[in-house]
Amino acid sequence: MSTKKIYLLRHGQTDYNLQGIIQGSGVDSSLNETGRWQAQRFFEAYKDVPFDKVYTSVLQRSIQSVQGFIDKGIPHERYPELNEICWGNREGTFVSPENDKYYFDVLDKWKEGKCDISVEGGETPEDVAARQRRFLEVLLSRPEEETVLICMHGRAMRIFLCVMLNYPLKAMDFFGHHNLCLYVLHHTGSMFSLHKDMDIKHLEGELV
Repeated sequence: MSTKKIYLLRHGQTDYNLQGIIQGSGVDSSLNETGRWQAQRFFEAYKDVPFDKVYTSVLQRSIQSVQGFIDKGIPHERYPELNEICWGNREGTFVSPENDKYYFDVLDKWKEGKCDISVEGGETPEDVAARQRRFLEVLLSRPEEETVLICMHGRAMRIFLCVMLNYPLKAMDFFGHHNLCLYVLHHTGSMFSLHKDMDIKHLEGELV
C-alpha cells in the first residue's frame, strides 16, 4: 500500500506576527525580512524532496513562504479552505489578556470543548474544520500526488492537525506552532500518522 507524505508548514514571520497583531483570514499581510529568510532556509533544507504538488491558502504570506518550490515549477494550487481562521472584529488589532479579556475567554472555552463559538464576527473552530475537510477530500482523491507540501496558518494548522489525526478540536493547542515550523504526516489507507512535530531545525543559525 502506498503512503502519501504530507509536509505541513506554517508561513514565515510577518510584521504583524512580530507586533502581536491578529491577522486572520481577512488580513493579507506579506512576509518581513525574517520571514523571507525563514522561507529561504526551509527551501535550502527541503529543495531536493520530490514534491508532486504545493498547496497554499489564498493569502500571500503562505504563498511567499513556499515561493522557491513554486519557482522550481512544482504545480501549485491555492485553496481558501486553507486560510487562517477568521477572527472577526479582532483582525488587525493588538490583543492581550489585560486589554481584551473576552477574546481570551473564547480561547479558554475552546480548550473546554466549546468549539461551536467564535470571537465576534468570526469563525468557530468547527467552521474551520468543516472547510478543511472539503480540502482533505480533494487531497486524498489524488493518489498520484505521493508527496505534497502544504503551507497555511497557525490556528488553522492546529485545527487541521486535529482533523487529520482524528483528535477532538479542543486538543488543538496540544500542537505548538512557530513561524516556518514543519509537521510531517503519512497517510496509509485510512489513517494519518505524525512523523515530525513542530520541526524548526532548518531555522538554526543566525539571520544574516
